[in-house]
Amino acid sequence: MDTAPPVTETITRRFSCRTYIDKPIPDKERTLLEVFISENKTGPFNTTPKFQLIAAKTEDHEALKGLGTYGFIKGASGFIIGSTVKNLDYNLEDYGYVMERIILFATSIGLGTCWLGGSFNKSTFSQKILAKQDEFVPAVAAIGNIASKRRFFDKAIRWSAKATKRKHWNKLYFQETFDGILLPETIDSFSVPLDMVRLAPSASNRQPWRIIKEKDQNVFHFFLQRTKNYYERNKKMFKMADLQRVDMGIAICHFDMTCKEIGIEGKWTVEGPEIKNLPELTNYLVTWSETTE
Repeated sequence: MDTAPPVTETITRRFSCRTYIDKPIPDKERTLLEVFISENKTGPFNTTPKFQLIAAKTEDHEALKGLGTYGFIKGASGFIIGSTVKNLDYNLEDYGYVMERIILFATSIGLGTCWLGGSFNKSTFSQKILAKQDEFVPAVAAIGNIASKRRFFDKAIRWSAKATKRKHWNKLYFQETFDGILLPETIDSFSVPLDMVRLAPSASNRQPWRIIKEKDQNVFHFFLQRTKNYYERNKKMFKMADLQRVDMGIAICHFDMTCKEIGIEGKWTVEGPEIKNLPELTNYLVTWSETTE
């Protein structure tokens, strides 16, 4: 394979593609993607979701109807589907992490993708990945050859989800406490991975990640700030998985991959920092610490 583009370039270039050229993925790209999927199975929390690339069928598109704001997918030649074991700690975060790595790889070789959240447990997607009784399918991704011209419908969906709008840096990143100001110019190279987190896709563009940096150390605590009633409503109406936890895995993936690419080594731990006065609906998730060995 040719030299892969920088992950920052790939993250910046990726978008939610809903309109594709209706033809199969070229053999070369399909083989590269299948090899990548087979070699990238574990997230930072050491659960092992399983993923598979499948060719799109009529019944797969039928299964996507009723997904609300996710809209219809036109011309996708395939889907990346996955499953994970129920009731495992951090299973959804690992699912988001591993799937996003696959999506970024697909982007790097010129394919279009779109995350799709829904109720897939009794669908053709669940059947095709042979999900066991103790497993479920939290999300899938459409994949295919990008159409040169987007439909008006795509633009409307993108606008409704405010996909071109990102929360400001000072709404996402803090120092020491949620009242502390973290300026990008004060953290050297770490502004790059945090910028890449800002570009991470999320369900309905809610961007639920919040990150606190310790004052005198390169230690970053990741928090999930939930949208009120978002999970409960989607679970009741659409039987969806907890997509905001999947979103956290995507954000962690962007941070992790960018740090590694620019030569910053670190480790993930769950240590429960003593940070008082957390905002409403905000919970600690995981900590990344720079390692100097």
